Amino acid sequence: MTAPRLEIHLDRIGQNAALLVERLGGRGIQITGVTKATLGSPEVARVLLEAGVARLGESRIDNIEALRRAGITAEITLIRSPMLSQVARVVASADVSLNTEMVVIEGLSRVAAEQGRSHGVVLMVELGDLREGIMPDDVDAVARHVAELPNIVLRGIGTNLACHSGIAPDAQNMAELSALAISLEARLGTTFDIVSGGNSANLNWALGDEGVGRINDLRLGESILLGREPLDRRTVDGLRTDGFTLVAEVIESKVKPTRPWGEVHQNAFGAVASPHDLGDAPRAILAVGRQDLDPAGLVPPEGVEILGSSSDHLIVTAAACPAVGREMAFRVDGYGALLAAMTSPFVSRSYQR
Repeated sequence: MTAPRLEIHLDRIGQNAALLVERLGGRGIQITGVTKATLGSPEVARVLLEAGVARLGESRIDNIEALRRAGITAEITLIRSPMLSQVARVVASADVSLNTEMVVIEGLSRVAAEQGRSHGVVLMVELGDLREGIMPDDVDAVARHVAELPNIVLRGIGTNLACHSGIAPDAQNMAELSALAISLEARLGTTFDIVSGGNSANLNWALGDEGVGRINDLRLGESILLGREPLDRRTVDGLRTDGFTLVAEVIESKVKPTRPWGEVHQNAFGAVASPHDLGDAPRAILAVGRQDLDPAGLVPPEGVEILGSSSDHLIVTAAACPAVGREMAFRVDGYGALLAAMTSPFVSRSYQR
């Protein structure tokens, strides 16, 4: 097999998804299974659907279109606000989109009428993280207008926390979202089928002892794929963290000094090295680098330490020099490392069950 490659363990991802579906289902919360870190992988999407997620979530219309071409017919939500220039593609391929701008929703309405389709809209509310969202005092007027637009179905409201400013979902902001949903439902004379509380950062709150109110949906990616919650990067009880393995090949293996020599300046990425002199030690270079992934998100095999990286090289030390041509397997532990590895055209993918 070629290297570098990402080995994707579908059975482990499916186990995580099924366990979260069961736990959150007991709290009245469905899961939107987010595939964006896998570039809309149809293989991962099918595993999530088999595990019982209510719908899929994607941030790029290109990935949604790829899922449709692969035969995925399940409901898919575009979880990033649509580009105004892409509203026709959004309506054609996505069932629902998360929105904050009236001009975009009006565009969705117009093209939905032209295509003879209806399109679901979830209004995102700003609750403190300062990424996307309508200010709470403005939501009522926006919702009333959206409810009157032709070919648009107001499916509900949602929020996003922890992604930009690191604001944690808690009893207070989730109660605010719940109260806002109840108020809007009463004023509009409807019942929302989606009140989306957020992402994997919501798990500590959602699986806690307090009630969840009207929150009935979470958009989960990192927790399913990597088994972690993003607030403190802790493993979620019972979840597997070994869903992805990065395999790379050794291209140099030598004993070298541990301290560089010569006049020290910044390296290729603006850092200044300050290594300790520990004498000579085995060092190996693997054919993968920062153009392919974030090395900080890799866990090396036992007895191996990552020393650093450049754009195309990963430098490690081990107890003994590994043979040139040997492969090393690293557990992918960071969301950034997974995103980059899935995006790199130089990293192949191997799906395993």
